[in-house]
Amino acid sequence: MKTAEILNRFPQLSALVIGDVCLDRWCTYDPAAAQPSLETGIPRVGVIRSETSPGAGGTVANNLSALGVGRVSVLGVVGQDGFGLELKNALRVRRIESNLMVEAGDLQTFAYTKLINRNTLQEDLPRVDYITTRPLPPEIEQQILSRLQAHVAAFDVVLISDQAETAHGGVITDRVRDTLGELARRFPRKLFWADSRLRIEKFRHMIVKPNQREGAEACQRLFDRIDYPGLRRVINTRALIVTHGGEGAEVWDEHGSTWVPTEKVENPADICGAGDSFSAGAAMAMAVTGAAVDSARIGNLVASVTIRKRGTGTASPEEVLAAER
Repeated sequence: MKTAEILNRFPQLSALVIGDVCLDRWCTYDPAAAQPSLETGIPRVGVIRSETSPGAGGTVANNLSALGVGRVSVLGVVGQDGFGLELKNALRVRRIESNLMVEAGDLQTFAYTKLINRNTLQEDLPRVDYITTRPLPPEIEQQILSRLQAHVAAFDVVLISDQAETAHGGVITDRVRDTLGELARRFPRKLFWADSRLRIEKFRHMIVKPNQREGAEACQRLFDRIDYPGLRRVINTRALIVTHGGEGAEVWDEHGSTWVPTEKVENPADICGAGDSFSAGAAMAMAVTGAAVDSARIGNLVASVTIRKRGTGTASPEEVLAAER
């Protein structure tokens, strides 16, 4: 199918993003305002402007919305705090449904705070992240499972965002991951797409998209060597898609290995969120065409647009078509 034909089908489809949905806070600071505190003598970081956007799984949802997907919803955990209110508002203005999000009064909202130098426009100070390192409370986990099982049938595509870099605290627990695998088997015509920073080999019966490092590390944990056909067999997927940044993507399916190149973008503005934008475009294309190579081609195009923008950018259908020319 041609790219325009694929994109034109997106408004007819619905997508659920389940996993770690966070708040991205882009805070511009003025180095000239770093006078020491009178109380402690420690120089302050003087933030003069801030912007917020959905991050992690929210970046995937944001890209789905920008691509014109008919209905986009997120399922994750949000705290009853100021960051939680900001996150829900950031989702709302991007026409992303947040009614399935589970509110947890004793958990803080997952948030990334990125400090941007006013003079250089570069992120040059340590990030301030609000994370959870203790296991998800059982009652919160059960609410996630109940909402997933009750609503999954209403969506054409389910994208799993396992972004947590801690052993505990992420939304995609063992129980949630196992349930997703069972649902993928129960609904074989529904597309399940998994992206995981540290645990990609634990997902079953769905399309998985690691980047080169994540895929290689998963293989090393399983086999002590790089073996993508073996990884594909273990996770029992019809397609394993390994992204290689600005070089393109490698598709492993029943036909073996297929390399899907992408146009090199010289001096990209920001590669943050490129994998998430790839997943958004590629998963929806897979739902339309059923072809992993077409899926990777569309994912490459979407990512080639978003990396030209600062922050976790998005791509409109018009921009994707322009990038193909």
